[in-house]
Amino acid sequence: MPRILPLEIEKTPTEIKISYSQHKLLFNGRITNMKSTLGHSLTAFKAYMEWYPLFEEVKKILGQRLSPLFAWSISEASDCPLCSTYFRKIIIESGEDPENLVLSETDQAIVSFGAAIGRNKGSVPDETFDAVAQRFTPAQLVVLTAFAGIMIATNIFNNVLQTEIDEYLIPFARVGEVVEKSGALQSNLFKNV
Repeated sequence: MPRILPLEIEKTPTEIKISYSQHKLLFNGRITNMKSTLGHSLTAFKAYMEWYPLFEEVKKILGQRLSPLFAWSISEASDCPLCSTYFRKIIIESGEDPENLVLSETDQAIVSFGAAIGRNKGSVPDETFDAVAQRFTPAQLVVLTAFAGIMIATNIFNNVLQTEIDEYLIPFARVGEVVEKSGALQSNLFKNV
């Protein structure tokens, strides 16, 4: 049960409805349980929706395949069932198995970087940082790190308020993830990070 229920559309103030409409138009995004919960505060909604333009920048750097893997690695390591399931959906729909990914050295460096940020509250070991620093420019590293920060903020929001996993995501959740919502749900990709 969520600690704060998503705002029902009939009870949503006009300015929030306008923001919802703009969001759907700009990012082809649905209004999820998280977004409906954020709808209790227009400022909070707008702040968290900056995730979308930042993720577009990440896609320019990492490409269509590696971007969701990066976000997923952060969410997995942050123990956020909702966000992890969202990215599992993207990974599965792209034809891959999140539990059996084939990763290049660069892919693994990015996944390990994301997982270290998520797990260690931003304290990334030198060797993990160096592995990405030798592959990306300082400007790109700033974008990746900023995105990781907003991804973790999203994870925290959903974990603190126990936001329910949206129905459209349930088929992509791990067994027990929808009910359990615990920190014991990590992929083998992140064990030694």
